[in-house]
Amino acid sequence: MNIAKEHKVNEQIRVRQIRLIGAEGEQVGIIDTRDAMNMAREAGMDLVMVSPQAVPPVCRLLDYGRFRYEQQQNEKENRKRARAQEVKAIKFRVKIDDHDFNTKTGHVRRFLEEGHKVKVTIMFRGRERTHPELGERILVRVAESLADIGAPEGTPSMMGMDMNMIMTPRAEKPAKKERAAEDAPSTPAPSAAAAEPAPSEPVANAGA
Repeated sequence: MNIAKEHKVNEQIRVRQIRLIGAEGEQVGIIDTRDAMNMAREAGMDLVMVSPQAVPPVCRLLDYGRFRYEQQQNEKENRKRARAQEVKAIKFRVKIDDHDFNTKTGHVRRFLEEGHKVKVTIMFRGRERTHPELGERILVRVAESLADIGAPEGTPSMMGMDMNMIMTPRAEKPAKKERAAEDAPSTPAPSAAAAEPAPSEPVANAGA
C-alpha cells in the first residue's frame, strides 16, 4: 500500500462518510467519518484517506507515523540498491601515458569500492583499430592493477571503434581479526608422555 505524503490524516478528513478498511485489511464498510475517528482513537491508530477519488472516499486504520518511517526506510534502501546497480564508465586511449593510466585506474578503483560495476572502454583512432591487441593489453593491465578489489565480467568485446570490459566488485573479504583467527596455526595438545612427571631416580643407601 503506497500512501502519498499529501493524503489526509485524522482531522484533515472533512467528508461526512467514508468506506473504512480495518487495521488488518478487513472491509468495515461505509460509516460516518466521526465514528471512524472514534474507532481510530480507541485503537490508538490513525485514520488515513488512501483513495480520495472513490465515492465515498476510502480510508484505513493504521499507525501513520510508523508507516511513514518504514516507507522512508524502503525508499532509502531502494535508492541505495539503484546506486549499487549503476554502471559507471571510464575511457582510456590506446596511447595513454602512465600518469593518465594511474589517474583513471584510481577512478575505477573508487567506483568499485562504492559497489558499482565499471565499464572500462578503450577508444581507438583511425588505424589503431587494426591492432586490437593494444587495447587488450591495457585492459589486462587495468584488471591486474585492480585484482584485489574487482574482476572482469567476461572477456573484452569490440563495439564500433571501442573495446569494452566490465569490471565487477569482488565480494567483501572477512575482517582482519577473522582472517587472523583462521590463519593462526592451532596449538597442539600436550602429549600424554609430556603431561606425566618423569620417574625419580632411586636414592643410594646412605650406609653403603
